[in-house]
Parts: sequence; C-alpha cells; structure tokens
Amino acid sequence: MKISLNIKFAAGPSGGGNQFALSLRDYLSAQGVTVVTDLIDKDIDVIFHIVPFPFLMKAGSYTFLDAYLYKLKKPDTVIIHRVNECDERKGTRYLNRMLIRVAKYSDALVFIASWLKPLLEKQGLDTAKPNKVILQGADSKIFNLIGKEFWDRTRKLRIVTHHWSDNYLKGHDFYHRLDDLLSDPAFGAKFEFTYIGNYPKNLVYKNTRLIKPLSGLELAAELKRNDVYLTASRHEPAGMHHIEGALCGLPILYLDSGALKEYCQDFGLEFNQENFPAKLLEMYDNFEIYEEKIKKYRRTAEAASADYYEFIKNVYAAKSAKNSRPDNFKIAIFSIYRIFYRAYWRIRSCWALLKNKFLKIFL
Repeated sequence: MKISLNIKFAAGPSGGGNQFALSLRDYLSAQGVTVVTDLIDKDIDVIFHIVPFPFLMKAGSYTFLDAYLYKLKKPDTVIIHRVNECDERKGTRYLNRMLIRVAKYSDALVFIASWLKPLLEKQGLDTAKPNKVILQGADSKIFNLIGKEFWDRTRKLRIVTHHWSDNYLKGHDFYHRLDDLLSDPAFGAKFEFTYIGNYPKNLVYKNTRLIKPLSGLELAAELKRNDVYLTASRHEPAGMHHIEGALCGLPILYLDSGALKEYCQDFGLEFNQENFPAKLLEMYDNFEIYEEKIKKYRRTAEAASADYYEFIKNVYAAKSAKNSRPDNFKIAIFSIYRIFYRAYWRIRSCWALLKNKFLKIFL
C-alpha cells in the first residue's frame, strides 16, 4: 500500500499536526507501507489529509483540490480527512466551512475528539460517510516516566504548561491569573509556575519562569522536572500538550473546554473560573492520589497510529473502486474550478496581508 500524507514536515519545535504526522509516518513505514508527501506517483492508494487547506501551504504539501483531482484521474484512490480544527479554537469564521468542504471531497473522516463531530454536524457536515473518533497520543519513546522523580513535599509544587501557538485562547487568562496568585504568600509559598513556548507579546509575567519553545527529549526533560500539568486552552480540538505532560508523569489540572475533559478526565482535577484557586490547593493537598492515577496513563502515539492504520485499511478495502475509469469531463471541469478557487484564496491572503500592514503603519 502507498499512502500520501498531506504535510510538509518541519524540523524542531512545532505544532501537534507535525508531531502526529511524524509518528504516523514512522508507524506506517514499520508496517511496510510506502509513505510519500506529494501526489507525483501514479500509484497512490490512500491520500490522508492533515493540512489540506489552500491558505496553509507552508505546512501542507498540496490542497484538498489537488487530492480530489488526483482521485478523478485514479478513481480507486481513497481520500481520508482528519478533522482536527475548528473556528472556536482561534476565533476565526472560515475554518468550519472549510472543514465541511474538504469532507465533501473525501471518502472517510477521522475526528480527533468526540465533541468535534456534533459541532460540525450542526453546521452541515455530512457524517453519513465512514467516520471514527481516534484520540491523539504522544511518542512514548520521548515522553515517558524514565528518570521522572515525583514530588516528595520537600519543596514547592511545580506547575508547568507549554504551547507552540501564542494565541491568547491557549489559556493565558488562567496562566496570568496563576502568575498573579503567586504574589500572594498563601500560594507563592506552595507553588512555582513555568511556561514553555510562545505567548502573546502584550502579556507580562512577573512570577513565572518563561522558557523558549522546546521539542523532543529536551522538552520531555523540562516537563519531568515539574510536578503538575496545567491546561486552560479554549475549544481545544484535542491538543498534544497535555498528553505529553501526562506521559511524563504530571497529574493534570484542566479546564472543561473542547476535548480536554475527554482526554484528561480521571487523571487530574477539573477547574473553572470560580474554583481555580481552590483546585490548585486541592491538588497540593491530595497530590499523591493523582500521582498514582497518572502512572496508569497510556495515551501513546503508537496506539493511536495502530488505530489509524486499521481504519485506513478498512476504508480502503470497502471503498476502493478498482474497475472505475477516469471521467475526462469531470476532470476538465474540476481543473477549471481548482484554478479559480486557488486564485480566490491567493487574492484573499494578499488582501489580508496588505490590510495588516496598513493597520500597523497608520494605527
């Protein structure tokens, strides 16, 4: 089997999509699958969308339009769309519509959390196609309990979080609130807080240890020197950050938003606006209870990749139409549509760039 992953692999610290794709590539290759990241070969069996959008070509190796045109020319190719985004996460107004459009030109869907499916169904997503929820996992060769020393109450309880994105919705209202709480001796005598990664430039953290973005073993080592993982990310489709922290042995303090509860429940404490300070103290008082629970956390990339491979094989076996012939009329019409659609997004991207530059100059 030959599978094309729609992504441009990035070196160094990066977002969850790149980490997922690396793990899936390595797992598929280990199963004897040929993995490519383009549409040059004429014998691709499965196209797997990771970054299929025409406005994210720095990360995606081709668009969903290119993939569907390939399928028109080779009808037995199966297209699988991994749904891993939403407008709610970034405060945008176009991502949900785009996700629904990509799904229209796909044969099957994978949701990285259960809450995404009803969210998009309400906006018109067709889920009559084969679909499955497969939860994320992180690389256990990197993120694990090896070398982890658990808190023994001889020092302050160390809290950590990390994000590649600098978006405020990653939880900076709570992170900044914790930073303020640490000025209070009742909290400052018990807790330390570390933030790893990018953050909004207009925020000033006074009591927080700030570290540049890290990745791989360097990130894992930094996570392991802490005791508790904090995530307050809003409308998170899934997120890799809390998974990496949990695999490193850190009980989780999490906000019930997006997929966080689905991923973190039973491995820490849920908090909200009203009880955040109280939950910090509850974790401090009962840490050993959650330490034992987090030792049983098993959400690994290897397990997730095995689920993806099984789903891919099943969809390909059921959907591939090996006797179908290319429809030259459809190919011609869709080729024209692709040209105009790509031009639309180029114009839209240029306009957004010019508008931002204008605002920076005159405001």
